[in-house]
Amino acid sequence: MIRVLLADDEAMIRAGVRAILGTAEGIEVVAEAADGREAVDLALRHRPDVCLLDIRMPRLDGLQAAAELHKVAPGTAVAMLTTFSEDEYIASALGSGAAGFLLKSGNPRELIAGVQAVADGGAYLSPSIARRVISHLGAGQLGKQATARARVEELTAREREVLALVGAGLSNAEIAGRLHVVEGTVKAYVSQVLARLGFKNRVQAAILAYEAGLVGGE
Repeated sequence: MIRVLLADDEAMIRAGVRAILGTAEGIEVVAEAADGREAVDLALRHRPDVCLLDIRMPRLDGLQAAAELHKVAPGTAVAMLTTFSEDEYIASALGSGAAGFLLKSGNPRELIAGVQAVADGGAYLSPSIARRVISHLGAGQLGKQATARARVEELTAREREVLALVGAGLSNAEIAGRLHVVEGTVKAYVSQVLARLGFKNRVQAAILAYEAGLVGGE
């Protein structure tokens, strides 16, 4: 069962998201918060697998809450749920440690898929967001490629293999199946790769894998 904490200052939005998640087998909303501070407090109390955070909330906004959760509840994955798709929000969300970025205007299936992906240790961007990220990466790819490849060369062969699979969007379970190892080993490798690269989340690692040419833009 994937345990979810939902944070949004609009009660109707929370009700709608809860209803959508309620249609998915294996997902349970265990707590709701009306602001970022309450979200952090409830996360420490309930220890959910996933926190869905709206960006604009009183007391503590979603980006600040995500950064705090990354420090105090590293076992909880964070996904941003918002109506805003401007580039500065995307960059800030990824930099704060969020593993997912979901638009409220997206298809309900995206919401369920995003929760399942980040709960499984993966990353998820709504398709429209993913296209923009790839577009921006492609525009500056040549200038960044040499630097990215140099960083990747500092990793061991196995770490580079894991990084490539993370960049391809595979979950920990899928990577374990591909490499014929247990999932715990994959989690250890992913944590090791993130630490060596100085990254907070898998999305940042996936971007580096793309820039270094380990995976294709698709």
